[in-house]
Amino acid sequence: FFFKQKTAYEIVDCDWSSDVCSSDLGRSTVAHTLEDLGWYVVDNLPPSMLANLYELSSRSTSSVAVVIDVRGREFFDDLTTSLSELADKAIARKILFVDAADDVLVRRFESTRRPHPLQGNDRILDGITKERERLREVRSVADIVIDSSNLNIHQLDKKIIEVFGSENDADLKVNILSFGYKYGIPVDADLVMDCRFIPNPHWIPELRPLNGLDKPVSDNVLMAENVAEFLDKYQDLFQTMSNGFINEGRKFLTLGVGCTGGKHRSVAIGEELARRLNGKVHASGKKISAVTIHRDLGREV
Repeated sequence: FFFKQKTAYEIVDCDWSSDVCSSDLGRSTVAHTLEDLGWYVVDNLPPSMLANLYELSSRSTSSVAVVIDVRGREFFDDLTTSLSELADKAIARKILFVDAADDVLVRRFESTRRPHPLQGNDRILDGITKERERLREVRSVADIVIDSSNLNIHQLDKKIIEVFGSENDADLKVNILSFGYKYGIPVDADLVMDCRFIPNPHWIPELRPLNGLDKPVSDNVLMAENVAEFLDKYQDLFQTMSNGFINEGRKFLTLGVGCTGGKHRSVAIGEELARRLNGKVHASGKKISAVTIHRDLGREV
């Protein structure tokens, strides 16, 4: 839960394991990244104390983040009431929800050898199911949803920095996330672009070992038939949509760009879109900031 310039932000996490190990992704990584950015982070604060914390934070120039999850057990039930109290005091709030797929969460709990706080005598998966039910309402109103299932620690760290590192520099921050359909569509994507209509460089022997960051692959993709026209029309469409997003108060947007394996076409298209959109200023004076994350670039295709 972040307090920044009279605006409240909240982190709610469905991936709560915090042991320092390779499987750890979620609240601890987000918290550490925010601390590195200069935020003051409070972990596992009872929701009933949010209003008091806001009053205290108003005396400081530092940004404050509060991590809330079901470790609070019965205290977690106060979250909805506490959010209503903040709204009654005209304190704006934003929610960041960090999620992961069930099978990924099970593997993480098994690797840490710790039980889920809600599983009791049942299986880990039963605890995760109970947790999802308790978080359903909060997730539905989250302003930002990050799926950490296919992100390593460094990718998640980069994503948090991109979202919160220079928050005041742009009116709309766009994360362009390339991915491979064979590994699943990212659940945190607000929009998805399908690049599989473009001829696949994978079938060109000299381009197969390269990726979309390499100029020969990028040139091959961007010079393919209909690609320039497609990018021009999509850019115009996105700029029209971005006006609406900004008017609705959206500050962050994830655009998924997918191809079969997430190595060639989606990477090249994502980089080109970021180049076109980054720093774009509308007639209204609103500015777009675009950055790229290549989720599946290191995978074997």
